[in-house]
Amino acid sequence: MTPLARLVGPRWLIGALVVALAVVACRTVPETGRRALSLLPESQLRAMGADAFQQIKQQEELSDDPEARRRVEQVGTRIARVTESATGVPAEQWEFATFAGEQKNAFALPGGRVGFFEGILEVAETDDELATVMGHEVAHVAARHGSERMSQALMVSLGGIGLSVALRDKPAQTQQLFLAAYGLGAQVGYMLPNSRQHELEADQIGLLYMARAGYDPRASVDFWEGMAASSEGGQPPTFLSTHPNHGQRIDRLQEYMPRAMEEYRRSRASRGSEDAVARR
Repeated sequence: MTPLARLVGPRWLIGALVVALAVVACRTVPETGRRALSLLPESQLRAMGADAFQQIKQQEELSDDPEARRRVEQVGTRIARVTESATGVPAEQWEFATFAGEQKNAFALPGGRVGFFEGILEVAETDDELATVMGHEVAHVAARHGSERMSQALMVSLGGIGLSVALRDKPAQTQQLFLAAYGLGAQVGYMLPNSRQHELEADQIGLLYMARAGYDPRASVDFWEGMAASSEGGQPPTFLSTHPNHGQRIDRLQEYMPRAMEEYRRSRASRGSEDAVARR
């Protein structure tokens, strides 16, 4: 043990390490300006994302619906083009996959890998509604939410180690009780609220991305109303969920809508000018 460790004790060293990591390992989320924890290098996350995507494609059945595949690829590529600077991933390097299955789900992985299940396309009936989901998933990549979740999990683990050290002289039953309470508190009070924050943040950023790509952001409300209507058995209590409830998402989208509509009008005007030049 180092002289410093003997002086202040290992629990204080662990606590100091946690605080130092939280202070220095931060980045700014595009569009929102929020400071976010990021402990892992982006190159490592992209490699992990590529490996995970390959595994998913081997485990899940790919859709044999050419129209579904076309829609996902077309909308995804169009949004990728307007987000290259934010995501750091050139549009041609994105990969979009459509999977068979009724689950109403989509996901994104670091490095520009996006998956859609056919079930969610039943709700996203128009390309504008599909762009709501695509913009949301691309926003997760731009905001590096995957990196932040992994960093938060690492911080929780370090906190658990610190607590174990602090309780090392306590009876085993006392240690178990405190560690169980810490685990539950970290999950309900820290990890789940941050997950819900990521979802709302991706909604906000994704709304801007779809608007810049020329998709009507008002369709986002239609999509989430459709998701609410299609939800079977309702949703779990918000404080126990990784996602905010549909009503909260719709309310937040309405708050973000004025800025998104400005972006949409600019995009439409720009595209109209480009079309006029192309016709000459």
